[in-house]
Amino acid sequence: MTIFDLLTSEEIAAYWNELTQDEAPYPCEELFPDDKKMGLDLKWLKGARGLPIVLKASAFDVHAIPRPRIGFEKLTAEMPFFKESMYVDEELRQQLNMVLATGVQAYIDSVMNRIFDDETRLLRGARARREQMRMMVLTTGLISVASNGQAYDYDYQLGNNQKGDVIEVWSDYTNSDPIEDIRLAQQAIYDETGVRPTRGMIDSKSWRHMRNNTKIKNAIYAIHPVVGAITNNMLAEYIASQLDGLVIVENTKRYINDAGQKVSFMPDNTLVLFPEGNLGKTWFGTTPEESDLMTSAVANVSIVDTGVAITTIEHADPVNVETKVTMITLPSFEEADKVYIMDTNTKASA
Repeated sequence: MTIFDLLTSEEIAAYWNELTQDEAPYPCEELFPDDKKMGLDLKWLKGARGLPIVLKASAFDVHAIPRPRIGFEKLTAEMPFFKESMYVDEELRQQLNMVLATGVQAYIDSVMNRIFDDETRLLRGARARREQMRMMVLTTGLISVASNGQAYDYDYQLGNNQKGDVIEVWSDYTNSDPIEDIRLAQQAIYDETGVRPTRGMIDSKSWRHMRNNTKIKNAIYAIHPVVGAITNNMLAEYIASQLDGLVIVENTKRYINDAGQKVSFMPDNTLVLFPEGNLGKTWFGTTPEESDLMTSAVANVSIVDTGVAITTIEHADPVNVETKVTMITLPSFEEADKVYIMDTNTKASA
């Protein structure tokens, strides 16, 4: 038995699937569920539904007046390609060689788990990249990725009426009115589409501003005559009672970006409102590894997370195994017209 027998794409895939089966999903994994298609091109219809237009009246015995198919447009984009690889370092390789010589399975498993934990960093990076792109489109209507000399920019064409400021900045605890700001945003989407947003996502700073807002605190204390700070549960219950059952989730997830900086998926001073159901899909294309190497003797390929390819390649000089993770992916945003993005730190002009 050698490193080539133990470090295969199938083994890494099995380890990853078992490792993540009980992990909580990223927020947008449920809003943009995974799907797959052949090739690189992605096409979808945006804004196909809205307020109903009344049927025209007609006389008897005359031809019907054709209604044009308006209110939607087809968007097309080429999905970006992501690829990165890593090798087993010299120290771990030597440890594995020593425990292989003992034949003790417990020792072998211990070292292999360390290797697999290292290898799955690539898969976690692929997962974070997908969430980064979904959060970009949800909070800005745009995706911009610049990495390794490649640049991708996508505009999902949200209308000007889907982005707005607030009556008073939310950091002004005395004069701001977050509940009224949200009510106006809900109404704006309802006026355009006939659908009232019932869910929302917010950054930690804006959520804290709501919890410390004077009007909100006074209203909650009138309901809960307690001493102490307003809890998250109290705030969530109050919001739902005032805004037609609206459920707002605070997004505290973070990642390391292409510049090596720790950043939040949810931008500061941002609230996004959206309706029930899926907002779009996370589409995967077919990677070159999947299309060309699945049946090849050159490498060993397995697919995880719907469309992420794990490829292991044996190298004789130096003796090692290269693990490569690749994906072609881009979210669609079919329900874009029903989303409202609010800047809680910018006062609307009079």
